[in-house]
Amino acid sequence: MAGRVSSDDVLRPPSGLKSPGHRLWAAVAESFVLNAGELAMLEQACRTADELDRLEKAVRALPNLITTGSTGQLKPHPLLAEARAHRQLLERLVGALALPDEDEESGLRPGQRHARKAANARWRPNVPTENGKLAELRAADWSHNGEAS
Repeated sequence: MAGRVSSDDVLRPPSGLKSPGHRLWAAVAESFVLNAGELAMLEQACRTADELDRLEKAVRALPNLITTGSTGQLKPHPLLAEARAHRQLLERLVGALALPDEDEESGLRPGQRHARKAANARWRPNVPTENGKLAELRAADWSHNGEAS
């Protein structure tokens, strides 16, 4: 692989990160082995986390979340939309890293996670268990030809 990154460089956070970015970097880079592309994605996620932190502080400092538009109408403050957009971006960047869950060996891309969730919702038995006859049938030992033994 061209341009391999040494293990010292992998754990060193990029310069200029603030506290939220440092925390995200430490949580991911110290727990997972990432390739160069994933490290670049992680860096962008860390910088986005820092920007989001600044936006949230600015929103908390606002005296009012409503502002006046160009024609005098009341509208939400533009920082609210920007903070929401940064939250969505951070979610997408972290999702694009495809980090594995604790019980997984390798992570799933966002589309794969969605497909797994949809398949589980579709194919999971969705029959109430309170029905006495159903409980009786489940308790019975069924043979391969469908007759109770």
